Amino acid sequence: MKTIFNRTTIRKYSNREVSDTLLKELLSKAELTPTMGNLQLYSVIATRNSEMKQKLAPTHFNQPMVENAAVVLTFCADFNRTTVWANNRKGTPGYDNFLSFLNAATDALLYCQTFTNLAEAEGLGTCFLGTTIYNPKQIIDLLKLPKLVMPVATLTIGWPNETPTQPDRLPLESILHEEIYTDYTAESIDQYYKVKESLEENKHFVEINKTETLAQIYTDIRYKKSDNEAISTGLLETLKQQGFL
Repeated sequence: MKTIFNRTTIRKYSNREVSDTLLKELLSKAELTPTMGNLQLYSVIATRNSEMKQKLAPTHFNQPMVENAAVVLTFCADFNRTTVWANNRKGTPGYDNFLSFLNAATDALLYCQTFTNLAEAEGLGTCFLGTTIYNPKQIIDLLKLPKLVMPVATLTIGWPNETPTQPDRLPLESILHEEIYTDYTAESIDQYYKVKESLEENKHFVEINKTETLAQIYTDIRYKKSDNEAISTGLLETLKQQGFL
């Protein structure tokens, strides 16, 4: 798939509609994604309505692509459908547990990525929103998700109206471990992060955030320990509410 070598996140979209036919074709093709036990433990909620997109926007910290995208797709870990099927086929389902959530979340995220690859191959632009698990309760209420259904990812899609540069990536040797895991040293970290830290845009990022290093932007400003712990508490409460704990 050649498009993977040129892919970028697209946050600005034209007014051109994404046809229902194309959307369903891509979602259908993506169903060939690997899945646990061939159960397809996911559902996806397609949001086109402007009013609904406006309601969803605050759950994603009002990032503008939510309202500007042609379609917003919310991917859910879903053991509800399988449970209802089992109950109607003399089965005894036991999926109200954390393992089942992990299995369903894995299925949903794999499905989301396959769809993303297919959509981008068709020329569509996408933006993956990790904020879905930051405010799951509000999303559950808006989308009327029943127990054993948990939102895990959101994708905004549309026809691109920008051509951003590709983001930097770490070298392969920084993520590949042969046979066993080799822990990182100060020297190897210097080697692997040298290019990232030397990029002008990242130097500027450090300057405007008034930090000493690039890493501090992530640890002290963007993804702070206190925020991570607070969001984790809310996430666990929501998993309990949805019947997975």
